[in-house]
Amino acid sequence: MATASDRSRAAAQMKDEKKDGNEKENIWASVLSEVQLKGTNKLSPNQQVVVIGDRESGKTTLVAKLQGNVDPKKGSGLEYAYIDVRDEYRDDHTHLAVWLLDGDASHSHLLRYALTEETYSSTLMMLTVSMTTPWAMLDQLQEWASLLQDHIDKLPFSAEAIREYQHKYVRRWQEYVEPGDELETAQLRRTSRHVDGEEEGMDHLLPLPEGVLTRNLGLDIVVVVTKTDYMATLEKDLDYKEEHFDFIQQHLRKFCLQYGAALFYTSVKEDKNCDLLYKYLVHRIYGLVFPTPALVVEKDAVFIPAGWDNDKKIAILYENLQSMKPDDDYSDVISRPTTRKPAPREAELHAEDEQNFLSRLLQQLQQQQPAPVGISGAVNGSTASPAPAGTGVNSPSAGTPIRGGIQVQKPVDRRSSSSAVPNQMDPIKTGITGTSEGVLANFFNSLLKKSSSTTPPAGMLQTGDRVSVSNSGAPASGNEGSSVPGSPDKLNLVNRPGEVAAELDRLAQSASSRLNPIPPVPVSTNVDNSSSEC
Repeated sequence: MATASDRSRAAAQMKDEKKDGNEKENIWASVLSEVQLKGTNKLSPNQQVVVIGDRESGKTTLVAKLQGNVDPKKGSGLEYAYIDVRDEYRDDHTHLAVWLLDGDASHSHLLRYALTEETYSSTLMMLTVSMTTPWAMLDQLQEWASLLQDHIDKLPFSAEAIREYQHKYVRRWQEYVEPGDELETAQLRRTSRHVDGEEEGMDHLLPLPEGVLTRNLGLDIVVVVTKTDYMATLEKDLDYKEEHFDFIQQHLRKFCLQYGAALFYTSVKEDKNCDLLYKYLVHRIYGLVFPTPALVVEKDAVFIPAGWDNDKKIAILYENLQSMKPDDDYSDVISRPTTRKPAPREAELHAEDEQNFLSRLLQQLQQQQPAPVGISGAVNGSTASPAPAGTGVNSPSAGTPIRGGIQVQKPVDRRSSSSAVPNQMDPIKTGITGTSEGVLANFFNSLLKKSSSTTPPAGMLQTGDRVSVSNSGAPASGNEGSSVPGSPDKLNLVNRPGEVAAELDRLAQSASSRLNPIPPVPVSTNVDNSSSEC
């Protein structure tokens, strides 16, 4: 028969066995719960990003780059888009909703459709500014942050709910760990996932440094500076130096500290930090791995993650500020330029049609050199009739020039005057101007030398000479102005050496003076020819 001590030992043994069984059940239950938690931790389809900023700040182009769209379409008001998110580790994918608010202040009331009480906890705010207007960046950020604060104040939140969102974001800021220690990061994530109350999780956290999260909105915020490729233009056109960009950066980082925001410098044109921005967004929204640390070396590709920055790290930029102080007013140092140099554009040249050019050139030539009137074929290769007596043709002696450099003298009517000097040569009829008297003198000298041997008797012509004489004085048939061998003019000149010598003296005096051509002298003759060979 069992004693009381045996019964007590048996009861204690059964109790221990039951306790061991409960512990085993608790272990398996925890394993199953962890597997179930991992299995149900899919990418949430309710997450969204709200993008705000001024017009021409690059919102549409930036979102199109995150989407992989090469042909962005700009709208107005409140636009909706989405980014395809894939998790290769979990073999899962979802759509991240994106709202783009127009930069016009009149559309700010549309924000109530994107940021509501139900979507507040699943929203990431993105504030965009452009490097093309660095003098306005800080004012734009403060204006949009104030507009966002006014919108949040209008939401039907209780004071306790607002405080809960703020505490949650403070915890997330302080739990930031530099990439590299994966074990510690995983442990912190596991701890934050299983904490029941926010106030309990705040016990082991250190207080925030001075100036950090002084304007805590309880929202995850990312400040994106777009078009950083424009820095080269600022250096060239507006004489920006390295210290100017450091001065801008330190002011932007101080703004981000106040709201607990991350800072990105991006350039869609040069594809800088665009892919990094996408990875950071899915890291902050879905908790995916993000191993990239802060980037502060390249001035146009800066990346400051939320929770990394502080005043001591910002103070490193002060060393490069030579002509300015960190506390100087932003608008005094980065002032709006009075005149901006226009972008150089090469003049576009259009070739004129060849036929149009030639016709225009022909018209100009015709206007500059019109066909002269009353001049024989020595000018234009054609035979022209002499102008009749009494017409108003200008004479070179009168000093009136004719267009084209050609001068026309009044022709002499040999048949109208009987009192004129006989057998006197007409320089215009012979086609010789004042600049060729030497040639004419040589011609007369050659005639004088031949006169002694070749002069026929007066009134007689050599065989082969043809002269048409009319009693009425009408011109003979044939081309007017042509020279007729053995004509009376030629014969009279040859038989009168005294008159030839006088004519040579006159030509010599004219050649020495180089004055205007000799005015025409009417010559009377009974021969019908209008000109002689001379």
